[in-house]
Amino acid sequence: MAAALGTIPIFIGYDPRERAATNVLIDSLYQHASLPLAITPIVAEQLAGVYTRSRDPRQSTAFSFTRFLVPWLSNYSGWAIFMDCDILCRSDIADLWALRDERHALMVVQHDHRPTESTKFLGETQSAYPKKNWSSVMLFNCSRCTALTPEYVSTATGLDLHRFHWLHGDHEIGALPERWNHLVDVQVPPGAAVDAGGPALLHWTLGGPWFRDMRTMGGPLAAEWFSARDDALKLWD
Repeated sequence: MAAALGTIPIFIGYDPRERAATNVLIDSLYQHASLPLAITPIVAEQLAGVYTRSRDPRQSTAFSFTRFLVPWLSNYSGWAIFMDCDILCRSDIADLWALRDERHALMVVQHDHRPTESTKFLGETQSAYPKKNWSSVMLFNCSRCTALTPEYVSTATGLDLHRFHWLHGDHEIGALPERWNHLVDVQVPPGAAVDAGGPALLHWTLGGPWFRDMRTMGGPLAAEWFSARDDALKLWD
């Protein structure tokens, strides 16, 4: 269903191993938002009969491919945001929403991420390919993404999906500022505060502090995640 007027539709990739990350992300989005949000976790099991793809041994999360169903879930109408669950929001997501540009079918942070490690969180395989991490935060112009049918998403190769071969070319992809997808422990740690142009979305793509053996991932940024978690769980008298 298309979002109500003035509401920002946000879809979050859901993996049961990262429930804590998902809950903290949702709370952080609400805490900073100046506009109403319609947040939908994409749970693969809830798409049975629509999404028919078997689990690929190379996919590191349950939402590796279901993320591309956002235009279908939006009735191919309007705009929608997708983001991985391993993210912390530090600023008003309405500022990202305001960057929508009708010249583009899709807008992403265009990282040049070339991983050298072979594994990431929980021993999952780290895959290297052009446009790595571009699909971890996406602004979909849904009416221009009609190629992303459930049938296509269920059968296309991972590279075809994540390298956006379903578009007519890279000219349809708009660039977002890097602050909207900062890769923790991949990019240089942020030197500026968020209100001075520092990262608005922190993305623990290699694994985050919600995993027992990655408590300090990101150094001071890990402490920031724990602080956000504690705020979300705070009890009030």
